[in-house]
Amino acid sequence: MGDSIIEAERNGAGASAHSIDDLGGHRRTAVTVVASSPMAVQTDPRRFGVQLKRWRTERRFSQHELALRSEVSQRHLSYLENGRSRPSPEMIEHLSIALDVPLRARNSLFVAAGFAPAHSEEPMDGDGLADLRRSLQRLVDAHHPFPAYVVDRCWNLQLSNEAAAMMTMLLVDPGLALEFGGNILRMALHPEGLKRHVPNWPVVAASLVDRLRRECELDPSDSELAALADEVRRYPGMDALPDVAVSGGDQLLTELHVLVDGRLLRLYTTVMSLTAARDITVSEIRLETLLPADAASERVLRDLAGSPAG
Repeated sequence: MGDSIIEAERNGAGASAHSIDDLGGHRRTAVTVVASSPMAVQTDPRRFGVQLKRWRTERRFSQHELALRSEVSQRHLSYLENGRSRPSPEMIEHLSIALDVPLRARNSLFVAAGFAPAHSEEPMDGDGLADLRRSLQRLVDAHHPFPAYVVDRCWNLQLSNEAAAMMTMLLVDPGLALEFGGNILRMALHPEGLKRHVPNWPVVAASLVDRLRRECELDPSDSELAALADEVRRYPGMDALPDVAVSGGDQLLTELHVLVDGRLLRLYTTVMSLTAARDITVSEIRLETLLPADAASERVLRDLAGSPAG
């Protein structure tokens, strides 16, 4: 161990010995080499402990429950939370998975423990996601003549097919759509947006707000999503929405009812995500499709798209 510290000093970096936990919760001595990068720094172990305890509390786990869930001893979880022990990167990832911490927030845990962020965040329109973007575009196009689109974590439109674009043009004023910034949630909940064309808007809005609430609870540290939630909750009529648990009546699924050129569309909404994502942007992508709930709605959608009956 001493040779490692000396070698690090010769290379212009500092080093320190400290105790860390492996995945089995066993303490071992390790050397942290502190290079010139501002991200590779030694930090107060209590910073990580505070964040770990906050996430455990958010998920309503006791230390014992998290120990069982993660298969890490309660004693070592206690050491991590009070700063008596520093976690390894493997332990951070392991506990993050057990606590269902989103990748965006997971990076903060790595930084708090003195490590560089473990998960990249490629821009959706960047070269790094070009292949994925093409695949997603093929997927939404395959849903034509039924509307399909891709949104990010804050419900901003990223990709769509012709059917979705056509429905937006028919139902939302182009100037308002521009003002909404391509945000699907604003279009759906604003009184000048889709609300005027949705006969069962209170039921649909209650379902959307409930979904937004659950997404905010998944990552309470996401200030951008929280700001969007605060904004839409201030829209007129939002304080009089029905309880989502009873608003759907005896329906198996909450339907979206839309009036297009005087014709009623009854639609189901499906939301899909990409599993096993290692990049933050990819993990937050949602692919949404609107499927006809009956034969009449399917005929209307095919008619609007000029497609033959299936």
